[in-house]
Amino acid sequence: MKINKEGYKIIAVSGLICLAIWLFFYWLLMSRDSCALIVAATIFLFCFWGFVIAFFREPRRVRIHDADLIFAPCDGRVVVTEVVMEDEHLKQEMLQISIFMSVTNVHMNWVPVAGEVEYFKYHPGRFLVAWHPKSSTENERTTTVVRMATGQPVLFRQIAGLVARRIVSYMKQGSHVEQNSVAGFIKFGSRVDVLVPKDSTVLVNIGDAVVGSQTPIARLHKSLTE
Repeated sequence: MKINKEGYKIIAVSGLICLAIWLFFYWLLMSRDSCALIVAATIFLFCFWGFVIAFFREPRRVRIHDADLIFAPCDGRVVVTEVVMEDEHLKQEMLQISIFMSVTNVHMNWVPVAGEVEYFKYHPGRFLVAWHPKSSTENERTTTVVRMATGQPVLFRQIAGLVARRIVSYMKQGSHVEQNSVAGFIKFGSRVDVLVPKDSTVLVNIGDAVVGSQTPIARLHKSLTE
C-alpha cells in the first residue's frame, strides 16, 4: 500500500505518541501483573495507528480521459445536486454536485476535467460539519476554476469539515492540468463541491457512492463539446 506524502509527518508523530502511551501503560501495569490489560492496550494502540496510516493510503487508479465527462474529484457519497448561483468568480448559475467524504474514504482529490487553471483562491473560514449547506461558503476551503478547451468552466471546492482542518491543494493559476490528475488532499473527513455548466446532464443521484477519478458524475451538453 502506497502512502500519500501528506501523511508522513502525521504518521510519524502519531506513531511516537502511541509508543509513548504504550510504554507508560506497560510501566504502570507490569508492576500489577496485568498482562491482559497490556495486551488490550497494545491491540488498541496498534489499531489506532493502523487507522491513521490507512487514512493516508494512495490508491493506484487508471487515469481516464473523456472530454465529454466530468469525473468525481474524490471518493465519497453524493449529498447535493442542485442549480446554484456562483458568485465568487464566474457570476453565473451552475449545476452543483457535492460529495461528502467520511473518515474511512480515501482523501486524495483529483481534477474532474482537463484544461487551464483560470482561478485559484484559498479561503480561511469556519469548521461547520461538511454536510451543512453553509459549509460551501463559510468553511475553510479552496476554490479552483478550470477552463476547458471548449471554453466551458468547471469549478471545484475543497471544503474542510468539523474534523478536517488541513486542506492541501496542488493547483496553480495559469497552469495546465490533465483530467483525473491529483489535485490535492484533505485530512480527516470533509467535502468537495463541483460546479459544472447548468445544462450538463447529471449522472448520479443523492446517496450514490462515487470513486474519485473513476466515476463520471455529469456529462457536458453535446453542443458544448463539438
